[in-house]
Amino acid sequence: MCSKKSVRNVFLLVALVGLSSWGFLVHRTIHQIAVYNLPEPMRSFFYTDMDNLVANAPRPDIRRNKDKTEDTKHFIDLEAYGPNAANEMPVDWDAAVKKYGKDSLIKWGWGPYNAMVQLDNLTAAFKSKNKDSILFYAADLGHYVADLHVPLHTTINYDGQLTGQKGLHHMWETFIPEINLDQFMLYNPHQAKYLKNPAQALWVDIRKAHLLVPQMLAIETEVTKQFTPETKYRNQMRYGKEVKSYTKPFAEAYAKALGNTVNVQLIASANMIADFWFTAWVNAGKPQLTLTREVSGNLAKELASFKQNRLIQDGLLISKKDKLED
Repeated sequence: MCSKKSVRNVFLLVALVGLSSWGFLVHRTIHQIAVYNLPEPMRSFFYTDMDNLVANAPRPDIRRNKDKTEDTKHFIDLEAYGPNAANEMPVDWDAAVKKYGKDSLIKWGWGPYNAMVQLDNLTAAFKSKNKDSILFYAADLGHYVADLHVPLHTTINYDGQLTGQKGLHHMWETFIPEINLDQFMLYNPHQAKYLKNPAQALWVDIRKAHLLVPQMLAIETEVTKQFTPETKYRNQMRYGKEVKSYTKPFAEAYAKALGNTVNVQLIASANMIADFWFTAWVNAGKPQLTLTREVSGNLAKELASFKQNRLIQDGLLISKKDKLED
């Protein structure tokens, strides 16, 4: 196991304000898609408060600015646990603590294990039939599950900072979706399914995400050959500080070279969120879900738009339709 001081401590300020997770736009988009992938009566139940659920999808990132314990809930630095940690790490928290120690897990990220804590919280909320609690924990659980589908949330080289590619994190998960979301295929036919072993299912996706890291780095290097430093980077003000970031032309070229990778991970996030929500409801005993208003007409319209991949064109994607207060 790596014993050096965490690289993340060096870049703490950047991590808090610039290297959170999927950008707010994507987190909100993912949560909306996940609602559509639920079966009834869950779909209608969440749909009645979808604006609330979508608006709060980024909430765990907002907490990172004030809560010092929040940061390491969003990722796992797999290299810290050995060269084959993605395949060898226990999926159970107690077994992982026994093997690596709690302090090491907290230091290098415990995202997969935190997701299971949030799954238990949502299950308890369903059992209590407390709508506010259900919506709260559903939003948080969805956020953490989505984060673990971002390849750079699985590696110590989380911003390309160890390979001279600093800024890659924001470009991949935020900048590219912001400029290309209208070109993404948001529809997918996934129907939420019950997960007998949700931890194992999540780890399968984490391993897939981690396998993308070398490709992400290599493609950035190749695309760089087409640009000069002046055309690759720009200086911009972010949170009151001047920072160097990638230009839009470079981000567009990088996105083109990546193909549909970002889109695929976005959809995988939404699918796993829907599965986790459904699993929590089933584990709670499938409690009756009370609807506060009739939703069939509007929901049917949105589902039709979703299946035609027209949510953005029809003005129905909440994250694009309104400028939400962050």
